[in-house]
Amino acid sequence: MTKLHKVERRLDKIFNESFPDLPTDTKKFIVKYVPWLSLAAGLLSIWSAWDLWNSAHSVNTVVSYANNIGVTYSQPRIITTTNQVTIGVWLGVILILIEAILYIAAYRGLVAQKKSGWNLIFYGLGVNIVYGLVLAFTNYGGFGTFLSYLIVSFIGLYLIFQIRSAYIPKAKRK
Repeated sequence: MTKLHKVERRLDKIFNESFPDLPTDTKKFIVKYVPWLSLAAGLLSIWSAWDLWNSAHSVNTVVSYANNIGVTYSQPRIITTTNQVTIGVWLGVILILIEAILYIAAYRGLVAQKKSGWNLIFYGLGVNIVYGLVLAFTNYGGFGTFLSYLIVSFIGLYLIFQIRSAYIPKAKRK
């Protein structure tokens, strides 16, 4: 049994024994629409990665422009570091793209109600937590940002563990 499988079993126990169950109709509704939500989340994640990359480059342009104006009027440079595309931005873009790929790849498995589709959503939420952690140590985030990513991931984990049984073959269910 892999470590990730052990984590999944532990989380399943926590979310299905310690928290109230969703009504059956709500679970069916989620199972019906989670493939589309996954696809939408993947596409929005791609857009988010592009926006992060584009924003960092836009900041570079503004900083360079401001510094050039300052130099023109014999003022010291306003900001000495002109490159805002830092390791945090690189890691952020990479993690967001990984998350997007996982969510988009999950679509077919979720439509077919296969455990592999559910697993990809589970991994995507794990990547979301890691991304929040990366943001906590950059100029673009902080502890509050990490906390918000943790809360969103917690809600996502609660929802996917509520519907997990729909993705496990009947022969393997407890």
